[in-house]
Amino acid sequence: MNNFRNRFANFMRGRNGVDYFSRFLLWAAFILILLSLIPHLWFLDYIGLALIIYSYFRIFSRNIAKRSAENRRYLGFRERFISWWWGIRNRFRGLGGRAKEARKYHIYVCPNCSQKIRIPRGKGKIIVRCPKCGTEFQKRS
Repeated sequence: MNNFRNRFANFMRGRNGVDYFSRFLLWAAFILILLSLIPHLWFLDYIGLALIIYSYFRIFSRNIAKRSAENRRYLGFRERFISWWWGIRNRFRGLGGRAKEARKYHIYVCPNCSQKIRIPRGKGKIIVRCPKCGTEFQKRS
């Protein structure tokens, strides 16, 4: 077993090896091949097979500079996609809490400094004092 491991390590010396992009390609191929089990999506089998072949080409490639550049481009795209996804997720995440808060409080904006001020509902007409600039204005809660 050790002999095989040494021979394989010698074979892989000077080659690109498995990186993030090749892992992504293999997982995408696996998912596409699973989806090809659906009757009308048989063509996904060929796309999955092409992704596997390209992934192994990348793994055994000796052109490390070119494969590293591809991996950096993939990682940059992945970072932009993740930040975009979290932005969308965070935008919709707080909607439930805001709806609960809207039942108990009014949110007013100070006419002077645009500071948001939360006032409890059901108190009638009140004079609101802005905690930031000290401006007083009358509102109905």
